[in-house]
Amino acid sequence: MQIAFLVAPEGVEQVELTDPWQAVLNSGDLPHLVSTRSGHIQAFHHLGKADTFSVDGTVDAAQARDYGGLVLPGGVANPDALRTDKDAVAFVKGFFDEGKPVAAICHAPWTLIEADVVRGRTLTSWPSLRTDLRNAGATWVDEQVKVCTAGPNTLITSRKPNDLKAFCSTFVAEFAQGKGA
Repeated sequence: MQIAFLVAPEGVEQVELTDPWQAVLNSGDLPHLVSTRSGHIQAFHHLGKADTFSVDGTVDAAQARDYGGLVLPGGVANPDALRTDKDAVAFVKGFFDEGKPVAAICHAPWTLIEADVVRGRTLTSWPSLRTDLRNAGATWVDEQVKVCTAGPNTLITSRKPNDLKAFCSTFVAEFAQGKGA
């Protein structure tokens, strides 16, 4: 199964991309890096530049139906850039329209808010998004990882890099449940 990872051209928190990417590989699935521009993306370690990664496809050409699930890594700048790109927002919304699982960590729920898919859902995130999520109609909880099935799909969220182990094992298991669907 192919899993989409949506990131902006720069600003993704590297560990929130690489750890879930490796978890997908370890599960036997194929990660696919999707961005708003072709070429390479620039990852960060907090505010400092880290590695670059090759883009596999762009959101203007990608379709949710071609993937088994979506992973939204965080970092502050990454989801802030994605939520202002109409194609990125439409791509995210497509996974909800298709009933496919979505996993988001840290600041990534900003993009979910913009796609208008959090109303009536229970999520966790970086604590500073608490008010944004509540204002968008979600219930915010302070938990290491939260699985929400109240909606058209399964939504897995997590707070921060320290939660990556639990986040990765949870979303990989949840995505695997949808393989036969």
